[in-house]
Order: sequence, then structure tokens, then C-alpha cells
Amino acid sequence: MAEITPAGLEQLVAEEGEVLRAYRDVAGVWTIGVGLTAASGVVAPKAGMVITRVESRRLLAAALASRYEPAVAAAMPGAPAHAFDGAVSFHFNTGAIARASWVKAWREGDAIAARAGIVAWNKAGGRVVEGLSRRRAREADLILLGRRILQPAGFAALRLGDAGEAVRALQAELVKAGIEAGPIDGRFGAETEKAVRAFQAAHPNLTVDGIVGPATRAQIARVVAARKALAATAAGGALATGGAGVVPVDGSAIDPALPPGAIVLAVALLALGALAIVGWRHRDEIRSLIRLWRS
Repeated sequence: MAEITPAGLEQLVAEEGEVLRAYRDVAGVWTIGVGLTAASGVVAPKAGMVITRVESRRLLAAALASRYEPAVAAAMPGAPAHAFDGAVSFHFNTGAIARASWVKAWREGDAIAARAGIVAWNKAGGRVVEGLSRRRAREADLILLGRRILQPAGFAALRLGDAGEAVRALQAELVKAGIEAGPIDGRFGAETEKAVRAFQAAHPNLTVDGIVGPATRAQIARVVAARKALAATAAGGALATGGAGVVPVDGSAIDPALPPGAIVLAVALLALGALAIVGWRHRDEIRSLIRLWRS
């Protein structure tokens, strides 16, 4: 059976990042090692779980052999090693090798259409993500040109001394998360590292090392989402209860024959209920926000 090469494996690890302590990804799914969730079928990550690097690589190899390599082999029979490696990286990240249109273009020898198809898979939550755009470009180079990244570093991590748009985006997200990160200048200097460490210290599942890897990046995104959800819910509640003439949040739930005061009360209760739901959904992030405000 076809399998990823050692060089392809290292590039995959560099793309995904490797975290030895369980963390929750952007969607709140517990993850460990090289992006492995319970859906991998080889591990069931949970809070507090820690594994060794050796165990991480064993679990990754098991997941690749059982789920990802066979799917790529079926979709791209006879693929040369470099194309197989790049396709495994793509499939590990997207799970879409069986339906991606670029695969058909690759089989037909249409490199231009294949590249266009690969790089189109650069969105998350309906918007283009810079990191995904860069990853898709590297995968396209590997699949179509055999161009490997020599001595790959952790693409998924940012640290002291880094610079560029990825750092600028990180600084902006830290501000949205309620952390003073200094100037948003695209330079990962001492102020940014201090801000990252402060954020990590407020989250028990993160290692306080000043490095923004997959776990820290996911937690930042979750905190930003929690803040936005709370602000939107609170604003909606304030608007809904602003006066008797305001349209209810859910008109079908309120009897229009009720007196104005009763309508305001009903809407207020709906708003409070929505706020409670949002608070429960983002309870971990809210606890971390409270820790940050107290520090």
C-alpha cells in the first residue's frame, strides 16, 4: 500500500504543528498530537491528557495508515511519491480528497486547473485564511512540481523574531481577545511575546512559552468568538428591551395582544435566555477572560 515518505511526513507535521497536551481547536473539539481528534479513530483526547512525542508519532502513523493514505491511494492511483505526500497533507487537513475537483484535473494532466483547484481550498468560516493560502500553495508545489520544503520548520507556529502579515494578524487577534499586544506592526518582538505569555498563563491547558502554535492560536480564536457572541447577544437584548414599540426578537413567541409592559418583559427574558446559552457555550473562554481582567 502507498504511504507517505519520511520527508512528506515531516512537512505534514510542520504544517499541522505538534502539541503534546490536549487542547480544544477553534470548533471546541479536543485535539492532541499532530491535529488528532476522536474522529481520527486512534485517540480520544480529553482535558489534561499529555502524550510523548514518540506516542504522538505512533498515533499519527496509525491514523494515516487507517484513514488518509488509503483514501489518497484510491483517488490518485499511481501517484509519484511527491504527489502522494502533498495529497495526504491536503486530505489530512480537509478530508476532501474524494470530492475535490482538482484531483480529476490532476488525473487528466491539467496542471493549471489542478493548481487553481488546490489553492481554492483556503477558506474557513466562509473567509480566506492567510495561513491556509500559504499551505495550499506549498501543497500545490509539492503535488505538481515535486518541490519540497527543505528542513521544514513549524509553519503553524509564530515566535520571537518572526515578522510579516501572519504576525500582524496575530497582534490584531490578541487585541480582539482583550490583550494589550503593543503596536500592530507585524514584528514579533518583546511586547508581543509578553502578550502571548499573558494570554497563555490565563488558560490552564496552554503551555506558557511565548510561542503561538496550534493550541494557542485556537484558544485565541475561541476567546475572540466568545467576546463577539457575548457583545452581540448583550446588544441584541439591549435593543430588544429598549421600548414597548421595539419588534420582539422572536415575534412568533410573543402574543401581540399582550400589553406593552408584558411584551418588554417577554423580550427581556428571551434576551437573558440567549445570553445564558452563549455564556454556557463559551464558559471556558469566559473564565479565562475573568482571569485576564483580574491579572
